[in-house]
Amino acid sequence: MRDTQAIVSPVVEAWATYRTTSADDWPAQRLLRAKGDSRVSVVLPARNEEATVGAIVSTIREHLMDQIPLVDELIVVDSRSTDRTAQVARAAGAEVVSQDAMTRGLPRLSGKGDALWAGLAAAEGEVVAFVDADLREFRPHFVTGLIGPLLTDPSVDFVKGFYHRPLVRASGVEPDGGGRVTELAARPLLNLFWPELAGFVQPLAGEYAGRRVVLEQVPFVSGYGVETAMLIDLLELVGLDALAQVDLGQRKHRHQDVAALGRMSAQIMLTVWSRLQRRGWASPDAVPSTLLTQFRRGGSEALPNLDREIVVSDISIEERPPLAQLRHRVPRRRVAA
Repeated sequence: MRDTQAIVSPVVEAWATYRTTSADDWPAQRLLRAKGDSRVSVVLPARNEEATVGAIVSTIREHLMDQIPLVDELIVVDSRSTDRTAQVARAAGAEVVSQDAMTRGLPRLSGKGDALWAGLAAAEGEVVAFVDADLREFRPHFVTGLIGPLLTDPSVDFVKGFYHRPLVRASGVEPDGGGRVTELAARPLLNLFWPELAGFVQPLAGEYAGRRVVLEQVPFVSGYGVETAMLIDLLELVGLDALAQVDLGQRKHRHQDVAALGRMSAQIMLTVWSRLQRRGWASPDAVPSTLLTQFRRGGSEALPNLDREIVVSDISIEERPPLAQLRHRVPRRRVAA
């Protein structure tokens, strides 16, 4: 019988050892000395996050702008919120810009990826960090950990965060139960087709930072595939050694139901398919379906033989081209939300 014992790829093991740090390795005072004349921007894409965005903005402003002048600009991108996200963020001390205003004159796209693209267009720093706006118990190290390698090592172009993600259930807490889409969709796909990226603990993490000159050269997928596409595209653009990751400790945020996670997974799969086509690994003439059929128990339109409603979602993805290609069409002045 063939020995099937697997071992870690030497490339992945070496990279994970060399390019992984902890947020504790990057105290703010050390980074301030290393920063020099570089400008640092922090961008929060936000859609209906009035419950959490204010605390995040206040923490960054107090600890990393007022007490220690490490962050030069703090931008919240209002992604068509219907609540008081913009007002709360502005009152807490952020500059708030509208996703639609920053992309005016361009095709209208939806989803997180387009909000991130708009935030990059609005930001002026040489180093740009992205932080999700739904985090609870946010701490300054989420920012300092991300920007630390970029401010101290010119060979690093992009830093991805990772953390423990507890999943709270009625029956108890799973310490690392929050990464369901990662384990069931993103990680298997990346290991299959881009095994160099296997060392990333959380490839879908919403906290990451990069050099503007690099981020402007990659497209942004409009939906939930944005993080997957970014890793793949950056690997091909700058190589594995220019990518790094940092342990941010623990991340607390709201969790979505299984049906929503299914839609997220489908968009990630479509994103991977698009990258396989670009590489010539998938037929250029094949067009995957962009409709996802799911079932909801009960409901007013439940089919009699199923006792479930059929719910069909459009999980298609679009891409905003690299910002460097469209810089001439983006407002030179930021437009407030």
